[in-house]
Amino acid sequence: MELFHDVNVDWLSKKWFFLAFSLVFSVSGVLSMLFWHHVPVGIDFKGGTQVRVEFPTAPNEDHLRQAMDKAGIRDASIQRLAGGGANEAVITLPEVSDAHAVDARTQVTNALEQNYKDSTLVVKDSYTVGPTAGRQLTRQAGWAVLWSLLGMLVYLWFRFEFIYGAAAVIAVFHDTLITIGFFSLTNQEITLTVIAAILTLVGYSMNDTIVVFDRIRENLQLMRRATLSEVVNKSINQTLSRTVLTSGLTFLTVLALYLFGGEVLHGFSFALVVGILIGTYSSIAVAAPMLVAYQDWRASKGKSTQLNAGRKATA
Repeated sequence: MELFHDVNVDWLSKKWFFLAFSLVFSVSGVLSMLFWHHVPVGIDFKGGTQVRVEFPTAPNEDHLRQAMDKAGIRDASIQRLAGGGANEAVITLPEVSDAHAVDARTQVTNALEQNYKDSTLVVKDSYTVGPTAGRQLTRQAGWAVLWSLLGMLVYLWFRFEFIYGAAAVIAVFHDTLITIGFFSLTNQEITLTVIAAILTLVGYSMNDTIVVFDRIRENLQLMRRATLSEVVNKSINQTLSRTVLTSGLTFLTVLALYLFGGEVLHGFSFALVVGILIGTYSSIAVAAPMLVAYQDWRASKGKSTQLNAGRKATA
């Protein structure tokens, strides 16, 4: 099934618009991470205690905060859960020592039962992560992303050429940076489920990029008299229908998950919504133009102007 026939868009002529778009969102995200909201990690990484409480009516956040203050609990974060008609709130305490993790959970529960007078309440569940475990999870999450990118670089180097792998990894890094930047700009916490979504996006974006690269390699053998720019443009146009169908259907699915999946899946689905859009964009606007930029650089140095992309046949 094809949505588009005989597409003839000169994508590479729009590379400066693509560069400006990427710079705006990348720089905005980096500035937010450095100076504004920083990287708003959840208790999975920074440690702390999170208690979810249910009420018969909509809870008053100011009264909940006053109840915490009366009990001597400072710096508590209170967030109402929206959607589904649930009258719930999540109370999060910042980093606690490993030895006092259980005490912190008990203190939050006692503070609510003794000082919150608006209505009855039921503590549904609680979740505690000590700072030691939080730091370990942070390291593991970082290594997971790093090793996944390194493994893909090696694979693409073997299957195509090093420049293909480098272009794909830079595009995926671009996608990850913008996705995390959106979390910082919107001040949404990054949890373990968000890291899972980002790793999913790394594979999804890489797969989309490989489809374009594979078509470029095929066309380099068929269009020997054409320039690399012409080959890249034709390859993107030929795979455009597949890209729109695959990414479009996936996007609709994760958008429904974001809108109707509830608060628990909010971060996970938000990362997928942003990441699929940016990942699809980067395959066309970041990875492919890098091949042409590499060719232009080699030409300026007096070297070969054609990538040896077809020297390894597809297995």
